[in-house]
Amino acid sequence: MINMRIQTVVTLLLMIIFLQNFIINSEGVIQCSDVLKDISSCTSYLKSGSGSPSAACCSGISKLNSAASTSADKKAACKCLLSAAQKIKPDAAAAKGLPSSCGISLPYTISTSIDCSKVN
Repeated sequence: MINMRIQTVVTLLLMIIFLQNFIINSEGVIQCSDVLKDISSCTSYLKSGSGSPSAACCSGISKLNSAASTSADKKAACKCLLSAAQKIKPDAAAAKGLPSSCGISLPYTISTSIDCSKVN
């Protein structure tokens, strides 16, 4: 009888721990697919490095900035941007100046060499 109660308590505790970990780990870390969708309209501007970013591009950067509100979100977004930048090889000046060209301040620079571990 006592063994059964102990077993039930242990089982309940393990379930609680599992659920807590599940809830903590599933809280809103931004998805790379969302980041890429937000910046997709910036690709031609970033590759050419000429002209001004489109309104759709700036809207996407603004949406990304709003979505990445926690430190974990910002690091995840940074990693996605780093991966995308390494693939599309943007004009360095255009990538660096993109947020300010859109009137937005990001806590990191869009480049192929950013250290995302330092993003807060």
